[in-house]
Amino acid sequence: QVQLVESGGGLVQPGGSLRLSCAASGITFSFYTMGWYRQAPGKQRELVAGIGSGRMTNYADSVKGRFTISRDNAKNTVYLQMNSLKPEDTAVYYCAARLGIPGTQYEHWGQGTQVTVSS
Repeated sequence: QVQLVESGGGLVQPGGSLRLSCAASGITFSFYTMGWYRQAPGKQRELVAGIGSGRMTNYADSVKGRFTISRDNAKNTVYLQMNSLKPEDTAVYYCAARLGIPGTQYEHWGQGTQVTVSS
């Protein structure tokens, strides 16, 4: 059974930082591309960042230079370091996994963790 468990969300002031973690089980982690999505109230879910099995990364334009995605294959964990947070970063953040093969869709999802940026 595949499980993705996020942690690290919370309330932070504008300009602050948070680090999200996602622990995976039930998959051969190193074979998977991992992603972080977010969904704000009334908006569609959007891809924030992704990291491939070869550690190639991609980011949404809105977070480039502020967020960093990384992975630790020994710990089956992917991270999202979020710096210089803005109120518009407020959302539920989801971890996702897909096989590292071109054309595959994200098929495994975590339960989400709330990030709120507010003074």
